Amino acid sequence: MQQDYPFTLKPLDIASSLGSDLDKGLSLDKARENLMKYGENQVPEHRPKKRGRILIDQLADPIIYILIVAAIMALFFRNWLEGFAIFVVILISISIGFIMEFKAVRSLEALRKMGQAVTTVIRSGQIVHSKASELVPGDIVLLESGDVISADARLVTADNLSVKESALTGESIAVSKNTEIIVPLDTPVTHQHNMVFKGTTVMTGFGKAIVTATGIHSQLGGIQQMGIDAQKHVAPLEKKLNQLSKWLIWLTIILATMVVVFGYLRGEDLVRMIDTGVALAVAAIPEGLPIVATIALAKGMLRLSKKQVIIKKMEAVETLGATDIICTDKTGTLTEDKMKVHSLILADRIVDVLDKDKNELDFVKNSQDFEIIVLASILCNNVKHSSSFAHRDALEIALLEFAEQMGYEPDNIRKKFPEIMELPFNAKRKLMATAHKTEKGYLVFVKGAYENIVGLCNTTYKQGNKVSLDNHEKWDAQVDTLAYTGLRTLAFAFKNMDQVPTIETMLQELSFIGVIGCLDPARNDVKETIEVYRNAGIKVVMVTGDHPGTSKKIAEEIGLLPKNAALDKVVTGENLKKLGFNGNKLNHNLLDVVVFARTSPEQKLDLIKFYQENNHVVGMIGDGINDVPALRKADIGITMGIRGTGAAREVADVILKNDKFTAIELAIHQGRVVFQNIRQFVVYLLSCNLAEILSVGLAALLSLPSPLLPLQILFLNLVTDTFPALALGMGKGQKDIMKKPPRSSKEPIMTTYDWKTTILYGITITMAVLGIVMYSDRVLELRPITINNMAFFTLVFAQLLNVFNMPGPSQNFIKNEVTTNKWVWGAIILSVFITLSAYAIPKVAMVLSLEYLTVSQLGLAVIFAFASLIVAQLLVRIGVFFKGYF
Repeated sequence: MQQDYPFTLKPLDIASSLGSDLDKGLSLDKARENLMKYGENQVPEHRPKKRGRILIDQLADPIIYILIVAAIMALFFRNWLEGFAIFVVILISISIGFIMEFKAVRSLEALRKMGQAVTTVIRSGQIVHSKASELVPGDIVLLESGDVISADARLVTADNLSVKESALTGESIAVSKNTEIIVPLDTPVTHQHNMVFKGTTVMTGFGKAIVTATGIHSQLGGIQQMGIDAQKHVAPLEKKLNQLSKWLIWLTIILATMVVVFGYLRGEDLVRMIDTGVALAVAAIPEGLPIVATIALAKGMLRLSKKQVIIKKMEAVETLGATDIICTDKTGTLTEDKMKVHSLILADRIVDVLDKDKNELDFVKNSQDFEIIVLASILCNNVKHSSSFAHRDALEIALLEFAEQMGYEPDNIRKKFPEIMELPFNAKRKLMATAHKTEKGYLVFVKGAYENIVGLCNTTYKQGNKVSLDNHEKWDAQVDTLAYTGLRTLAFAFKNMDQVPTIETMLQELSFIGVIGCLDPARNDVKETIEVYRNAGIKVVMVTGDHPGTSKKIAEEIGLLPKNAALDKVVTGENLKKLGFNGNKLNHNLLDVVVFARTSPEQKLDLIKFYQENNHVVGMIGDGINDVPALRKADIGITMGIRGTGAAREVADVILKNDKFTAIELAIHQGRVVFQNIRQFVVYLLSCNLAEILSVGLAALLSLPSPLLPLQILFLNLVTDTFPALALGMGKGQKDIMKKPPRSSKEPIMTTYDWKTTILYGITITMAVLGIVMYSDRVLELRPITINNMAFFTLVFAQLLNVFNMPGPSQNFIKNEVTTNKWVWGAIILSVFITLSAYAIPKVAMVLSLEYLTVSQLGLAVIFAFASLIVAQLLVRIGVFFKGYF
């Protein structure tokens, strides 16, 4: 068993229990023994699907199943062309799905970090470089700036050590570390300052630590395991297509069975009846549906990939469109993940640096107070120039960038005031000091924690003069205000000296300059994007592990909370514990909360469950290890490609390669468009297929010549049905689609209204087909084959014109999303060309039983086809005025 509660123990006691030595580390034999005992230092991962798994998933579609059965039966009855054509449909559908998902997996692989991490370890008294996977409890590791920590470990020594733990805890700023024992056993990870954790990064300083937990026993391993255990919801589109497919399968079975049974009871040949039943099954199932749905989703994936958005599974495109709650991490997602100077407190004023509506900064820039605090920021700073920003203290970087932003040149200032002495930052002193040579003597600058700095000062620098600092209550209140709003503060002081400073004299009789407050600011484009979500009926909820005050401040800046909102508007993880939070057994008042702070990975996961239990489709945006369980559980998990951890990318459904929050808006828009397109082409395909079934069935019932033959039905389904449906799937959607609320998660693909219009369109096409059959038979008295051909062409033209029924009665018939879709016109032209080519090529015409028709006979087919469109439009638009009818 790996070490429990190591933060409560002395390093020497831990080393003793693990057979290690704090100076020499583990012996080679003991390291091998521990490796056998505890296993490799590896955490469970969600590996990408293999090619075979991707292929099998494409076959998991009820419509594919029934098409396979129909193809096998067609071949059994020696209808070779029918069977072969159906298998081609199946092959096309699964090929497109396979290619698109495989490309997504390849894109994900390209984002993986290559190579094996290496850690500096002491073993048998020697410093060696070991693979991270070979670390074991008891190993002594050496840490320095830039290292990615490879295991959980108890610090033995810490010299100005700070670690960025945002990937694990959500804290936006690096955490200072020390070696002091922590007593309470329930101390949260965020307060275990004598520990370092796997997956976090050393920002400053040096340290030595003894490994206490590796692999699945580490904090990262436990969170990843929680993510694996979280059950993923089935995508809404997958549910709805499966439901629709089941309805179609039952309809097909019932129709085919009725035809076979009633025909046999009338004395027809059983084999012939079974063959006819298969033909009707072919007519009932829209063979083009799997292809069109797959291509529509694939098109959505391709459009998003051009915007640097990787969709790992096609159904995720549509799920984005159904999302009505987005839970998002704060650090790096809503913010820049980069500290910036936000506020200045000088002797006579507070200045909001990031508030672009104020011109106060321009006035303050000309004051001596401002100049001296900027000089202190540059000179009392361990970051020397921009090229050294990597893996350095974020606050010091922010100070230097602020000085450059204000027009100062740090390099020139350092040359003018060369440093002669430095008192480095110390966790106990909580300050650093530097001394500099000037033309008239010496300057000492000090920066650090406010309470430590102000206690060393006896004067305040105000408008170029030093005034007494007898009472600093005003400063206390102003600093408390910044801290309350979540800003990280640094206080500054200075003094002039005639004599060369010493360690003892540097910190005596200082003059207080002021305080600088820093914040990881909100991204510039986030506020506008959240407003788009609000107009689209999508609720955005911030769920972060960061400080409540910081979370509130960012929420105000991006418009989630009103300005100067009460801090109790932020619900913390501690509040959730008091409420007995466990998933759906939560106070429903929390549905109104938009900011959760100090939340653990378990609480993030439970919030996702809670929203799902309350019938919401939930998107989760996160990039840290602590987000993994929630990303896994959410209906749609979204992470960043550049900044996101490998663990987050493994479980997410969507990866934003450019890390832009606004890309999610594009993805949601595309998801809504995809669903709208799917609904349109499903209505189109089903109404066309209904017309085929009714035409054949009613013609047989009325003893009319057969309007369609089996191969003609298959031709219609694969050509005049599929190409227009594909074109509908390419549509760009309504312009105001992001100004409408998201549809209900329970809303099926086919609503009651859609079923009614489908039946209406199917009946009007059937009327046109039966009309021309009856007219040709009873009035013109033509041959059955001629009547069949005229009915066939009527159905071809009527189905092509049926595409113009799809926009619905609320849109302009002349100018709408269909009539302005260039793909629709291309599909109509292509379908007419293929049909006429089949008619003109003798061998194809023979297979389809097509013979020569006169111009007047073809003209009649066109007239009857147009009549079906006119009647359908009149009925559906009149129906709008009669509530309850449509």
